[in-house]
Amino acid sequence: MRETLLKRNGFWLVLAMALMLVSAIGASVVQTNAGSVTVKDLRWEAANGQLMSALLFKPTGATVDNKAPAIIVSHGWWNNREMQDANYVELARRGYVVMSIDMYGHGNSDYLKYSDLAAAGTGMYDAVKLIADLPYVDTDKIGVSGHSNGARAANFSVAIDNEAEKPLIAAVFLVDNDPVYQDAANDNAYFNMYGTRDTGLVADQYDEFFFRSYSAEGVPLTAPRDYIGTPNAQSFLNYGADPSTLSGDERKAGEVYTDGEGGAMRVVYTPAQTHPWGTISSTTVANQVEFWDEAFGAPTTIPAGSQIWQVKEIFTTIGLIGFGIFLLAFARYLLTLRAFAPLAATAAEIAAPRGRAGHGWFWGGLAVSALFSGFSYIWLSQQPVMGGIAFNIVPSIFTQGAVFFIAVWAALNGLFALVVMTLSYRLFGRKNGADLRASGVLPGWRTLLRSLGLAVVVVAVAYGIVFVLDYFFKTDFRFWVIAVKAFTPDKLWIALLYVPFFLVYFVANSVAINSFNRLAVRGKEWINTAILAIVNSLAPIILVVAQYTTFANTGELIPGFGGIFSIWLFPVIVILMVTAVISRKIYRVTNNPYIGGFISAIVVTLISVTNTLTVTY
Repeated sequence: MRETLLKRNGFWLVLAMALMLVSAIGASVVQTNAGSVTVKDLRWEAANGQLMSALLFKPTGATVDNKAPAIIVSHGWWNNREMQDANYVELARRGYVVMSIDMYGHGNSDYLKYSDLAAAGTGMYDAVKLIADLPYVDTDKIGVSGHSNGARAANFSVAIDNEAEKPLIAAVFLVDNDPVYQDAANDNAYFNMYGTRDTGLVADQYDEFFFRSYSAEGVPLTAPRDYIGTPNAQSFLNYGADPSTLSGDERKAGEVYTDGEGGAMRVVYTPAQTHPWGTISSTTVANQVEFWDEAFGAPTTIPAGSQIWQVKEIFTTIGLIGFGIFLLAFARYLLTLRAFAPLAATAAEIAAPRGRAGHGWFWGGLAVSALFSGFSYIWLSQQPVMGGIAFNIVPSIFTQGAVFFIAVWAALNGLFALVVMTLSYRLFGRKNGADLRASGVLPGWRTLLRSLGLAVVVVAVAYGIVFVLDYFFKTDFRFWVIAVKAFTPDKLWIALLYVPFFLVYFVANSVAINSFNRLAVRGKEWINTAILAIVNSLAPIILVVAQYTTFANTGELIPGFGGIFSIWLFPVIVILMVTAVISRKIYRVTNNPYIGGFISAIVVTLISVTNTLTVTY
């Protein structure tokens, strides 16, 4: 069996590398519009002394003699510049100069200082000032847009621009974050912060965070789907007028209003979608394109519904698949080399569970583990101390709070798995012939260290390919909220803080999957693997389904279960399934559950720390 798998491994290794190369080339062709858009990876020191990072998209039609409108776009909290790919692809191919930034604390920009956490520490206005100096940009047509906290960055930028000697921002498009309605310096009176700027808004009907109205006691009065009829929305569409003074007809979603000073435009779109879907919604992209065409006039006219960014998403997803296959295929290839050949071993043949008791321990263990996973996640999300660290409210050495939350949850589940396996072995397995050495649970320290070495080499080479392709093509491997991307060296030091937590989980999980729960189901191993992969993700799936079913039916989230916690589970669902399969495939040719656990822990740590917010205290 092992020899057969290794012989076929060459095909999978070549396929993985081909998929990654095709992904990079294809994604590059799309985002450069077949060569008519130049993509530049920018790093510059802003006036505050901090380093900013951004991708700049320059159409060939934008020249000194033919200046083009420019738009700065921004991701939301815990993301990075590539999350705006749908917008920068569509806007750049229509002739706009586009800059997609890494806000401070994200991606390749400098870390966000704790003192700036609640202030304008986003970096967007630094990007506005830079783009205004480019010789091919029409400085009368500079716009800002962002999703979620990227929209918050746009609001900050407008406030700064209002105080500037020479304002630079001509238009604003906010996605999934409220506009500023009231003037805190004037007894919170309604006002028009945006002035004569054209301003648009996407207010999702099922936004987990924004577009609610509250009583004086902080009790929600309206759900996001009722936003357009609220005083806030009506004030915005009426250029900051006090809603109590409005006597005309209620202004509606989707209609463009231009009756303000200087004919300034106001429009609100209310698609029936969730907050995170706003980054990957063809409807929202169309709204974005329509707005900028109305505000600035597209240098190249293309219908808003004609979109190609989905093709880029397909290519980057192909690369993500290729990356996963490479982890497995390259690990198996290393087993043929002298340094790692001692790790190659044929796993024992699998057998059906031993009688009714065996079935009970198998299915009971899976059920108990899934229940603990779900309840521990909710419990952890409700702990004030954890919330303080997760949202970077309380200073700590864990500068990436979101990663800390997921890492602690993972470690708790790893420890629980160890308890379940210990009980299973002592109360059932040992009496029924279970051999911890034969199943790879006790491999010896030399084998364990060699396993770790193999895992490090696999991950280093895999990410080496990512860096090379990023250098030549300025693309990464991603699908929606899952991304494997190039990163700055400092992320390796940050990863050291979190990898121990993930090691506890993924090593324990791999041991459970391969040494305790590798049993024939209807005589088929693949059925067993599929069951374990699904059970790995079962609790997150149930939590997400419950959250959004409740939201769809009531307009509100599950009480005590914040929206961000269900959003953080989206990538977790896929990751837990994939790592279960990878660890099983490696185990079959090594009889070693630790290799797959080590690889999974290191890769998941790197994915986590390179796609989130870093705050320094």
